[in-house]
Amino acid sequence: MEQEAQSMKGYHFYAMLSRMKYINRWGLMRNTQQESICEHSLEVAILAHALAVIHNRRFHGNVNPERAATLAIFHDAPEIITGDLPTPVKYYNPSIHKAYQEVEKVAQEKLLSMLPQDLKQDYTSLLFQEQEEDKRLLTFVKAADKLSALIKCVEERKMGNAEFTKAEQTIRESINAMNIPEADCFIKEFLPSYELTLDEQE
Repeated sequence: MEQEAQSMKGYHFYAMLSRMKYINRWGLMRNTQQESICEHSLEVAILAHALAVIHNRRFHGNVNPERAATLAIFHDAPEIITGDLPTPVKYYNPSIHKAYQEVEKVAQEKLLSMLPQDLKQDYTSLLFQEQEEDKRLLTFVKAADKLSALIKCVEERKMGNAEFTKAEQTIRESINAMNIPEADCFIKEFLPSYELTLDEQE
């Protein structure tokens, strides 16, 4: 009866996801071009899919690239509610990071509550991203998240914005420290193209 009453009012889950386009990243930085979490999530999905494909083809893996892309689409979904907390703030100290994780969990639960009961099981693992079977794929999503940030820094530098110079260096070091050969392949073979103009890519 309760679900029937809720159904009459409608569920807000997909409309809330649509609001990803209104939330900008890099709030502490001077941007030449703003980037929403919607744009970022699409790029992370493309990159996570790429890393999974590279893993399968170059490193004899057997993972699902489509699942990697889907996890990536939802990896920042809680930020619809929390907003994008800048990395230097999020990781300023362990107490702040722990507090943010708790806020993030509340946001995940809030989003899940916006679905009808019979659909919740399909989105729980996408929102909470804690499934053991997704562990390998989530490593690729995390690497893709950093690659997307690196690409943003490269693009800003290309446009003459020195604001992202230090961030680019830090993110490169962070990716290297992850020791993910698939990410190393991407940086070596595909990242240089982001430095080129459209005409130069022909």
